Amino acid sequence: MTTPTMRRTDWSGTYFGGHAPQPQRASIHLMPTGLQIRTDDGKNLWWPYEDIRQTQGFYTGQQVRLERGEQLPEALVVSDTAFLAAVHRVAPERAKHFHDPARRDIRRALTVLAALAVIAISAALYMWAIPALATVVVSHVPVTWEERLGEGIIQKLAPPSKQCTEPKRLQAINQIVTALAATLPDHGYTFQVLVVSNPTVNALAAPGGYIVLFKGLLDRSDSAEELAGVLAHEMQHVIQRHGTRALLQRASIGILLAAMTGDVSSAATFGVGVASTLGTLSYSRRAEEEADTEAMRMLLASRVDPSGMILFFEKLQRKHGNSPEAFKYLSSHPAAEDRITNLQALSRTSHDEPRKLLPDFEWRDMDEICLVRPGS
Repeated sequence: MTTPTMRRTDWSGTYFGGHAPQPQRASIHLMPTGLQIRTDDGKNLWWPYEDIRQTQGFYTGQQVRLERGEQLPEALVVSDTAFLAAVHRVAPERAKHFHDPARRDIRRALTVLAALAVIAISAALYMWAIPALATVVVSHVPVTWEERLGEGIIQKLAPPSKQCTEPKRLQAINQIVTALAATLPDHGYTFQVLVVSNPTVNALAAPGGYIVLFKGLLDRSDSAEELAGVLAHEMQHVIQRHGTRALLQRASIGILLAAMTGDVSSAATFGVGVASTLGTLSYSRRAEEEADTEAMRMLLASRVDPSGMILFFEKLQRKHGNSPEAFKYLSSHPAAEDRITNLQALSRTSHDEPRKLLPDFEWRDMDEICLVRPGS
């Protein structure tokens, strides 16, 4: 029986232009050959189905995300997952490359079978099955579970005794994060930046919204715009759950089941145990490219000068070259030259006039952020 939802051809969503300053609410009309989109600012768009790729919305509870174009693509986000079923009804042949919600029960059954198989198979297959299952589980993990996992990691990587807490400088860093986060749709994370008194040139994102900046990296930044590029990149690692996925691939079946059900009782303990793993983690090239692209989108949407991000990578590459022992940040972010080239191409897609971040803050004063430590 066809339901009223299945018969619908008009839907609401959020449109993200490749270089638009802000997301726009959008009205979407389903046609047999494509999507007819009208944004709040009066823009009329036509997306043929063959030009669209689905990047999110394959699992229950996920928003549907469709993208069109390369480099800095346009994106359309629809909260109602019934949207996909309607697309398949209106254009059954042209929409075959989109996920079909009707097959979700089959997918769920296969996931359960995979979990049972992991318990039964040999140790050799066990090493293969855990990463595969983690990839499925990570989309279902509640943010609250990630937050507890992140708390355990922070206990080891950024204990209070090592944190720099000078309030004026911390407030300046938090203002940058707030400006970047304002361009994002609701993601459920509360970002917390922790500065650690450590000369290592590095930064990392822990699950749940935690970002750790080592003083050595902060010392290499010469402007708020340069640091904004680093922060945007790490924020995207959190939002895209790159760290959570990588850590769950190293977890036990018990931890995977706890993560999927939201049982937080073991999350912090697991976080303490894998903290050193996160500190030395190298993401895949695909994950780094995704974080770069979405970070550049954040910078352009918030009108932060994208050249700061590019300059920071160029400067560090010139200074440290191929010496990973002396410089962890670039060594943990592979193919630095290719990434800089891609970032330059992405930055040229916007012609908006950038604004000055923290115009009343003297950036060289950031050196004093570690003058105040907990208990001093």
